[in-house]
Amino acid sequence: MDGAIADAAQNGADWKVGVDIGGTFIDFCALEACSGRVASLKVLTTPEDPGAELMTGLALLAEREGFDATRMTRFVHGTTVGINTIIQRKGALLALFTNAGFEDVIELARLRMPDMYSLFCSRPEPLISRDMVFGIPARMRADGSETQAPDMAAVERAVATAKANGTQGIIVSFLHSWRNAAQEASVKAAIARLAPELFVFTSAEVWPVIREYERSSTAILNGYVHPRVSGYLTALEERLKDRDVPARPMLTKSNGGLMNAAEGKRACVNMLLSGTASGVIGASWLARQAGEDKVLTLDIGGTSADFALIIGGDPQFGTGELIGEFPLHIPSVSVSSIGVGGGSIASVDAQGVLRVGPESASSTPGPACYGRGGERATVTDAMVVCGWLGHSEMAYGQLRIDTGLAHRAVGELAARLGRPVEHTAQAILDIAVSEMFVEVEKLASRAGVDLREFTLMPFGGGGPMLGAFLARELGMKRVMAARRPGVVSALGGLVADLRGDFIRTIFSPLSVASLPAIREAFEALAQEGRGWLAAQGHEAAAELNLSCDMRYVGQSYEIEVVLSPEWLVDGDAEAVERAFHLTHEQLYDFHDPEGEIELVNVRLSAVGTGPALSFPQTDEIDAPAVPARRLPVYTGLSVETVDLHDRQTLVPGSTFRGPAVVVQEDTTFAIPAGTQARVDRHLNLLLTFAE
Repeated sequence: MDGAIADAAQNGADWKVGVDIGGTFIDFCALEACSGRVASLKVLTTPEDPGAELMTGLALLAEREGFDATRMTRFVHGTTVGINTIIQRKGALLALFTNAGFEDVIELARLRMPDMYSLFCSRPEPLISRDMVFGIPARMRADGSETQAPDMAAVERAVATAKANGTQGIIVSFLHSWRNAAQEASVKAAIARLAPELFVFTSAEVWPVIREYERSSTAILNGYVHPRVSGYLTALEERLKDRDVPARPMLTKSNGGLMNAAEGKRACVNMLLSGTASGVIGASWLARQAGEDKVLTLDIGGTSADFALIIGGDPQFGTGELIGEFPLHIPSVSVSSIGVGGGSIASVDAQGVLRVGPESASSTPGPACYGRGGERATVTDAMVVCGWLGHSEMAYGQLRIDTGLAHRAVGELAARLGRPVEHTAQAILDIAVSEMFVEVEKLASRAGVDLREFTLMPFGGGGPMLGAFLARELGMKRVMAARRPGVVSALGGLVADLRGDFIRTIFSPLSVASLPAIREAFEALAQEGRGWLAAQGHEAAAELNLSCDMRYVGQSYEIEVVLSPEWLVDGDAEAVERAFHLTHEQLYDFHDPEGEIELVNVRLSAVGTGPALSFPQTDEIDAPAVPARRLPVYTGLSVETVDLHDRQTLVPGSTFRGPAVVVQEDTTFAIPAGTQARVDRHLNLLLTFAE
């Protein structure tokens, strides 16, 4: 802890702030550590000036909550700048230097189509056009020995051509650099001499993993977003400095951990899924606090719905998550997404079929009911027409719902369909829920879980609006919504740990003789991990988690198996073998006791535990909740008069039955019929469905 932070912590309030920027809102979750008081806020995003909304939010927190930026000792920030750059294809113009003869590596990819069953499916255009890919005569063997040194004359010609074509940066990716990165390093050094104004990334420094496509594509994603992310983070640091904020800005990462802003400018690829991962981390923390062992998270924002599984209180991790149309091959919190959110636009296609999404109204102009210029019907407008939404101010008083504009927008679709307005609005909601249902079923099938054993945790501004309806369709028995579900992603930044992932490819059969090589790789990674934590400012003990990517000989792809370092120290190859068989059995319901096993990668996760935070708890006192008033809602079959509850008046032990509407500062909770609601001692709102 540096001097400024120490002074801030000692002189009065100690504020810890988590911030998450989505497509429509930026969310704030601020904890005054001395008192345990939590302040939260939502502010509309400013796509034309990313980061300006952050200063607006801090000013509003100061005005409304007595927040003092000069007393901020922790500032964690998640942003969609990187992923939006890829989705909108507004990244840097790049060139790729690879081995001569391998110029088509990113176009060939893995020869997979996004949808193998569609006759009209096509692969996305690469982020680097074919005329900006340059083959350099050079060759490295798989064992790391060099057979042909890079042709520096070819490098010089390629740099000249790339510059003439307007490139902003160069990605260098050669064969087998996971084994020996010397050729990539020498070419990078040559480019730096020839064109110091260009930024250069090598595949080995971004993610040194076997398989040239995965290594190349990850490095390309890193370079593609680098100028915008680096510029954004530089502006962020300057804005915080101008407000005399003593805390160094930390960034949420795709793996659910944190890193400092200085690293974020270089390792941009690590923060592409920061927002979605942060939400799952926040949900995991809330689940553990509430004693929930199995949770399906549902994060609905303005543009998308994101789903993840929490098992044993911990999120699930994986690789190959999609960033727009491109796979990301670094460890990430496993999240499935679909383009259905509160701002998803409903339309009628040429065949007269009603569709929802993936086009979104975003924050500008937003749903029609926001009164900000939007004219097309969205999921939010459908909620207003049905009567679930629009009974209080939204987003901490920043939005007032105009029911007339919502009826007009949905009415235009109703006229085209020849159906009543309420029926059309309900159809929009049904389609949105059904599309989410399909995606969740895919997730459950891949994970091999029974969702009837899980609790649904909806969050984000739109999660509570549709979550209970989705849970009912999935046959789930319980729904749990936190006290402030609209800012769970911002909370995730507050409770997240520092986490760095490191990898070495070793490619060796599993045997007693191979364990020393694994142990040597683990020790090297452990040293690298501790050094990384030290660079982040973490001085306490580190948690080092070891795993290996393994497979049966002959298999094309491997699975990740958690290992104990003691097995390596003791030379216990049988324990490693048992762990692999068990993991394979859990994933595929099959293992081969006689099969030969191959080790591919050694992985290490270095974790620096974040601050221990806790929120106040209150004993439950059984008492029926008293509704603020009653209102008409179209529930799908008819208009019913239902209770409206103010979340601030619900205390631990409050109970009521659905159908009902619960309004609060950051969202609205729509509760269908056949549910029993109760508030627990953590102020979570729990729903149970009748059998």
